[in-house]
Amino acid sequence: MIKIPTTDELFEAAVHCGHSVGKLHPQMKPYTHSIKNNVHLIDLEKTKESLKKALDFVKEVAAKKGKILFVGTKATAQAAIKKYAEEANMPYVVERWLGGTLTNFSTINSLVKKLKKMEEEKAKGEWEKYTKRERLELDREIERLNLFVGGIKNLDKIPEAIYIVDLREERTAVREARKAKIKSIGLVDVNCDPTEIDFPIPANDDAVKSVELITRLVAEAIKEGGGK
Repeated sequence: MIKIPTTDELFEAAVHCGHSVGKLHPQMKPYTHSIKNNVHLIDLEKTKESLKKALDFVKEVAAKKGKILFVGTKATAQAAIKKYAEEANMPYVVERWLGGTLTNFSTINSLVKKLKKMEEEKAKGEWEKYTKRERLELDREIERLNLFVGGIKNLDKIPEAIYIVDLREERTAVREARKAKIKSIGLVDVNCDPTEIDFPIPANDDAVKSVELITRLVAEAIKEGGGK
């Protein structure tokens, strides 16, 4: 069973650090604890409560062999998103979010199929008939496709849920999830609207340690639920 971090562990990971007073979203006020040096601090007891609910949901999805799409395209989230999504054998997006990934999945999936086909042809040696210049252009196309859809190569249908770091940064993904009626989990800093997703986890979404800690727990919940 996953152990919810203690208040001290969350504090050490800077999970409690929010934003300056002027950036507080009204809906996040109940999740704040106090103000220090003109910065809103997140109530870590609320974080623990929300984290438990989110992880229980993640385990339920994984137990049913559902897919959870990890999303985090900003620099402080990319490494953790990629690392833990791969550990849990889940799809991920760490570069630019392609509009329609959830609401026009067939179009995005056609790019995935194209990438897989090109990689298969290359592996079989079918490119030998092309000139060196043509092979170079094909390699560049594979590289370009991998940049945008490489992380979702194992996603053959719309995911059952989506895990997001920074709702403001990934606003398009948030909107698409709501439109497609896909359950959402995510780190919600004090400058975000927690009502936009189903399982908000009040936490610092800028600090690498905070993102790493929460994302690792999501991956552990998937593995515990039987998703790996």
